Parts: sequence; structure tokens; C-alpha cells
Amino acid sequence: MPDLRQTRKKMKLTLAVLAGVDLLAAVLYFSPVVGSAESRQMEKNQLQAELTAKTRQVAPLKDLPQKVNIAKGQISDFYRNRFPSQNSQIYMELGKIAAANSVKIDQVRYKPADTTSNGLLPIEMEADLSGSYASLAHFINAIERDEMFFIINSVTLGGEPQGDVKLSVKLEAYLKVGT
Repeated sequence: MPDLRQTRKKMKLTLAVLAGVDLLAAVLYFSPVVGSAESRQMEKNQLQAELTAKTRQVAPLKDLPQKVNIAKGQISDFYRNRFPSQNSQIYMELGKIAAANSVKIDQVRYKPADTTSNGLLPIEMEADLSGSYASLAHFINAIERDEMFFIINSVTLGGEPQGDVKLSVKLEAYLKVGT
């Protein structure tokens, strides 16, 4: 006949282990480590919002190689159209803009820089101009909007009580080197 004491001990041990497992399950169920269904749903929503934000951040990087090729083409067009290859083109453009705006060029001093950067040679110019205030304002506006790339560094307005307004302008243009 089987030994009932031994069986009873095994049954008590088994019941104790099962009670311990039940107690552990209850602790985990109510523990903040696992959290409630609401907290898990809130965390899911937060993670979904983060994913959406990150997706928006990387959206501009979509098709990046194509965008780089387009930018390279735009840069080469910019260099080809906005920077002349001869000094005379700069001087002719300045004269053309002055004539179109009824501005008289009294004197222009040109000074090429000593160094080149990215295949461009800066040409510094100082121009003494005269004309009506409106025509000088239109001239400056036309220089800024011209297809050739000019940078106006300073403008000094002068004049006399009667007659034309005098204007001294310091500006830069760039010349392509090695073309």
C-alpha cells in the first residue's frame, strides 16, 4: 500500500508552490511594472505620436540623391549665368544699368582681389554716381536685382543744395577664373 505520509508531504509541497505562483501572479497583475490597460494604451499612443513626429522629420530626406543632383544642376546654372568670365562684362553691365536708370557714372575704381575662392575672383569697385534721388534709388534696386551677381557693401549719399544728388557706392562682383 502506498505511503500516505509521503503523498501528503508531496501534496502540501505542490499546494505551497502553486500558492506561491498565485501570489506572484497577483503581485505582477497589480504592480506598476506591468501597468494597467489604460497606461499601456497611453504609452502606445505616445509612442505612435513619436513615430509620426520622427517620420515627419525625415520626410525631407526622401529622394535625397535626386535632390542632390537637382541642386548640382542649379549650382552650375548659377555659376554659368551669374558670374561673368571677363572683366569687360562686369563694366558693361554696370554701365547698362546706369544708363537704364538715368544715372551718370562720374568715376569707377576697380580693384581685383589677390586670391580666388571656388574658382571666383572678387572684383571690388567704388563708383561715384550722380542723378536724381529717385533714379539713384532705382539704380541701386536694379543692381540688387540684376542677373549678374553684385554685392553692395556701402552707400554714401552726398549732394549739393541745388542739382543732382551725389552717391558713392562700394560693391563687389565676381569673375570666373579658369574658364
